[in-house]
Amino acid sequence: MSSSKSSLGGLIVGAVGVVYGDIGTSVLYSVKEVFGGGHVEFTPDNIYGVLSMFFWTLTSIVSLKYVVLVLRADNNGEGGLVAMLTLASRAVADRPRLHAIMMPVGIFGACLFYGDGVITPAITVLGAMEGLEVVSPTFKQYVIPLTLVVLTLLFAVQKRGTAGIGKFFGPVMLVWFAVIAALGIYQIADHAEILWALNPWHALKFAWHYPGLTFILLGAIVLCVTGAEALYADLGHFGKKPIRIAWFFIAMPALTLNYFGQGALLLAEPNAKTNPFFMMAPDWAQLPMVALATAAAVIASQALISGAFSVTKQVMQLGYLPRLQVLHTSVKEAGQIYMPLVNWALFALIVLAVGMFRSSGNLAAAYGIAVTTDMLITTVLTFFVIRYAWRLPLLMCLAATGVFFTIDILFWASNLLKFTHGGWFPLVIAGAVFALMLTWRDGRALLNNSLRSTAISLDDFLRAIFISPPQRVEGTAVFLTAEPGMVPNALMHNLKHNKVLHRQNLFVTVRSHEVPWVGLDKRLEVEPLGRDCWQVIVHYGFKNDPDLPKALAHITGRGIDLNPMSTSYFLSRDIVSPTFGGSMAPWREKLFAQMHHNASAAAEFMNLPSNAVVELGSKVEI
Repeated sequence: MSSSKSSLGGLIVGAVGVVYGDIGTSVLYSVKEVFGGGHVEFTPDNIYGVLSMFFWTLTSIVSLKYVVLVLRADNNGEGGLVAMLTLASRAVADRPRLHAIMMPVGIFGACLFYGDGVITPAITVLGAMEGLEVVSPTFKQYVIPLTLVVLTLLFAVQKRGTAGIGKFFGPVMLVWFAVIAALGIYQIADHAEILWALNPWHALKFAWHYPGLTFILLGAIVLCVTGAEALYADLGHFGKKPIRIAWFFIAMPALTLNYFGQGALLLAEPNAKTNPFFMMAPDWAQLPMVALATAAAVIASQALISGAFSVTKQVMQLGYLPRLQVLHTSVKEAGQIYMPLVNWALFALIVLAVGMFRSSGNLAAAYGIAVTTDMLITTVLTFFVIRYAWRLPLLMCLAATGVFFTIDILFWASNLLKFTHGGWFPLVIAGAVFALMLTWRDGRALLNNSLRSTAISLDDFLRAIFISPPQRVEGTAVFLTAEPGMVPNALMHNLKHNKVLHRQNLFVTVRSHEVPWVGLDKRLEVEPLGRDCWQVIVHYGFKNDPDLPKALAHITGRGIDLNPMSTSYFLSRDIVSPTFGGSMAPWREKLFAQMHHNASAAAEFMNLPSNAVVELGSKVEI
């Protein structure tokens, strides 16, 4: 029992460090964005009304929607938009038209994650560094250079993995939440009447008197729930119970106290609107607060960067991106990965964002659209899961998701007002990634159709060549093929040039499925073809790490004697040649050909031993 409590405590601390880093640092800029614009008159009623909206936004979107409802929709224990998408797509698999619409919408939601992955590190680190301006105006000139230094160091250490420093994330964020709660209590003690803002009547009264202003302010108020998607995305790492306990007993109370503390400060000193978070602290504590805020911002950014690696790997295995280099940074944790291309592409875009927007206030205008669109897509997918997978009554499903859909659509529509002020930036990033994903998906379909149109049946081919068999050599040949039952190009070229056939031949097809994990008991399908030839299908989930030699090691004992030292892997390296007049636009065909050319080698992706791989090229027109 004690060890169980200990492990639960460790998971709660871990959840505080990883799950709540982003939402925990939103106190740096959320209140400042609402009151700093000068739209809200500084009266006690208005401050109560705005704070009440902050509290009930946290309650409705995070507590009710994500913690209570969305966390229930796990895909074999895994969460996140990709997991939700696969649940929803399976639920409507018998409705092909709906499925055809849902998949691109869900994938676009995953693309928006990259927009978040650019804005979050930029806004959190900038927001932390802007505390230096409160310490002394002379530090203003150092804010952007120091932000870029911190971000450069953060991305430079990614290749080393987070296993070493990750154990400090939870304790540091616990200190962060304790400190921001203490700052809130420090301010509330002088103006305890601010706690009346807990009453939703104040939010409703403000919205009734100022409906237009309320609609505009929603675009800034939503900043208090940025990072809510992380609750669901990290479900597989921590489980529902630790995430829920960490929210209700640590993160939410600390955030509420801090927001209300900032409101109490504004009641007493309206001039504090320039940066109410750092002005809450006594003068002697402001510099240490900048240091602690920077540490919290780095942790929040790290969670987004690691998330970008994970989402990219999942989408890649679902067939929407080419193979990219994946490096494992921990021998103990399978999820600890590093993707150099993703890492430095994110870094370049973040530096661009910092250089273009130059303040957390300007970045806040760019932030909301990506976040609210993701939330909207999650709500829509949740409806299809609870209606078609859980088979709950229609009225109950409409009631459960309809309220959240209304809230999400209001926040989303408000953020559209900020489109020309920077909201376009994450949408351009998401749109570019989406175009790449659809081009890769459609290009792969064209390539497979082209290969299929010229393919020869494997059974017929084997019967033909064994009428007058070629010389057979000792060892095992593993031929990778996209389609089972078809002759791999590598086999044709091997027979043409080497004129030999190995003693044992495995024709292997690797299949990725819309589930997070496929267990070892379902990893292999083996079909004997006769004359020491076998058709093998290897199954992986989108969170499994493909390792073909490790998978094939389980084939021994099924009539196959597989010796790693005498096994060779034959791969076809197809060179794609675009043709005009195809079903894709010429620029997309050229883009696909380039992506296919630059894709990481299948041997590396499948973890094949480099000294046992033979690649044979062929040219394919699409």
